[in-house]
Amino acid sequence: MRKTTWTDQLDRTLTHPIFGTLIFLGVMLLVFISIFYWAKPLMDLIGAGQGWLVEQIKDNVDAGPFRSLLADGVVKGVGGIVVFLPQIVILFAFLAILEDCGYMARAAYLMDRIMSKAGLNGKSFIPLLSSVACAVPGIMAARVIENRRDRLATILVAPLMSCSARLPVYSLLVGAFLTEGYPFWVPGVAFFGLYMIGLVLAPLVAFALKRTLLKGDTPAFVMEMPLYKIPSPTTVVRRSLEAGWMFLRRAGTMILASMIVIWALLYFPATAPDGENFEDKIARLEAMDEPPSDEINALNQQWKAQSILGHMGKAIEPVVRPLGWDWRIGMAALASFPAREVIVGVLGIIFGEGEVDSKEDNSITQLGDRLRSVEDDEGHGRKIFSVPVALSVMVFFVLCAQCVSTLAVIRRETNSWGWPLFTFVYMTALAYIGALMTFQVGRLFL
Repeated sequence: MRKTTWTDQLDRTLTHPIFGTLIFLGVMLLVFISIFYWAKPLMDLIGAGQGWLVEQIKDNVDAGPFRSLLADGVVKGVGGIVVFLPQIVILFAFLAILEDCGYMARAAYLMDRIMSKAGLNGKSFIPLLSSVACAVPGIMAARVIENRRDRLATILVAPLMSCSARLPVYSLLVGAFLTEGYPFWVPGVAFFGLYMIGLVLAPLVAFALKRTLLKGDTPAFVMEMPLYKIPSPTTVVRRSLEAGWMFLRRAGTMILASMIVIWALLYFPATAPDGENFEDKIARLEAMDEPPSDEINALNQQWKAQSILGHMGKAIEPVVRPLGWDWRIGMAALASFPAREVIVGVLGIIFGEGEVDSKEDNSITQLGDRLRSVEDDEGHGRKIFSVPVALSVMVFFVLCAQCVSTLAVIRRETNSWGWPLFTFVYMTALAYIGALMTFQVGRLFL
């Protein structure tokens, strides 16, 4: 009879239905609390650098479309997303450590009990957990699932897992609305809750799919547990740097292009009703010894409301108003359908004027302050953002399929346009319903 080793004892604990689940949840909670607090110093540094660069552009480039494009479209738009790079790197470092030490295999075995009830098996857990980093490799990882129906069900629910692209959205809104006046642990719990929404809903949606469109038996799950080992520092650093580089490359291509388009739609036309250029009027007020900030903000909002983007936003406002959103939030969400992170840059462009009261604050702190204070443009004195509105936006981003790359890889893996279209439609409907319920219930208590 083989002697029971310490690794056998550890496996019994980590794969125990109760203790193993509690340990898994505790590990995930620790990860998200660490992401929020450990990344803050570097984020503040990057944000301060972004604010300094904007000031240099405004001080050294003549007022006009080119200066606005550089300062607002490129630096505020793209820079407002790049500032979250430290959180992305830390998230991938944690995932690399958990995988390299052998814990991920135990988590997959533990989750097999849940997955089997949803009609899947433990092999689906690895692609789903990989999707926490990015849905594209998560969907590709589903190739290891032999059963076609199980593989397809896993592919269709993988985008429900909160990927790293959603992290900037969560960080901005949690930092702006769930830190001041709340205990230190609230931001980490909020992050944990947002990630748990996907982790809970994915099996539920898979269960519905396996009972309807993808009926079939659940195959048995057999896997060999890898040995425990100390994570390789080289592997952890390499995976973290690769993730950071992919994030920066995405920011320099798709996100940059999106920011330029959004800037143009928000900048033109730049002529005020009296025939004078908005930018000239604002520059004249800013040159005063004591610039009238209220008047400057009013002109900025008037400019944005009569822009191309403003007219588009007003057209969709009746659709998003039940979610607690105004036209600006609605257009920011709509503009982010190619890539989720874009909403942070768009919010920076839309709400980024007139918020700089202290050059010591970094740009993200300034944007968060601006989101808390900005009022509607109808003269009612009503704040555009509140805790229920922020929660509504975050829940929408948890559930919505806002990623062209993810839809493209679903098309490639399924060899059909029908399944990515189905994913987009069901996730968008789910996101709208979730955001609607969150705001309508939240406003009763918050």
